[in-house]
Formats: sequence, structure tokens, C-alpha cells
Amino acid sequence: MSIRVDEVIHAPNRLAICALLSSAGAVEFGVIRDELGVADSVASKHLKVLVDVGYVSTETRPDATSKRPRNWASLTATGRDAFGAYAEHLQRIIDAAGSA
Repeated sequence: MSIRVDEVIHAPNRLAICALLSSAGAVEFGVIRDELGVADSVASKHLKVLVDVGYVSTETRPDATSKRPRNWASLTATGRDAFGAYAEHLQRIIDAAGSA
């Protein structure tokens, strides 16, 4: 069995972002930051990596209550495929370890 993982997704914060976006669709930046329990700069850095490789797209939407624009992120089709492949790869590793 080849042990190759997607290094972009493999980082714990990026893995958490992909898992969150996979289950929730579009998520506001503050929610991502809070779910990760990190500073704005850390969440932003990891989102930028995912955006740069085409796994995540972002958009700015107006917020009617606060009048401030909010940034939202969602997985792209490429990101969904990459996250799905990553999860399948991890499951194969787990299955192989269980049968050893």
C-alpha cells in the first residue's frame, strides 16, 4: 500500500476546514475561526493555502444586521474530490492497520 497523502489537506487546521466545509457548505469566516479555535491570521493563512490550490472559493457578502461585509468560504468541486479522496485514503490505512 502506498502511503501518500494530500499534503495540502493533511495539515490539521486545513483538514478541519475541509471537513467543516464538506458538511456545512458555505461557512462564514468567523465560524471557521471559532471552530478551529485559532486567531484570525491563522485561519486566514490556512484558507489562503486552500484557495491557492483551488480547493476552496471565497466570496464577500453583505451582512444586513451589522452592515459589515462578511467573508464566506466553500469547497470547490476540486476541493470536494480531493477531500473525498483523502478520506478514502485514510480509511484504507485504518482498514489495513485493523487487519494486520
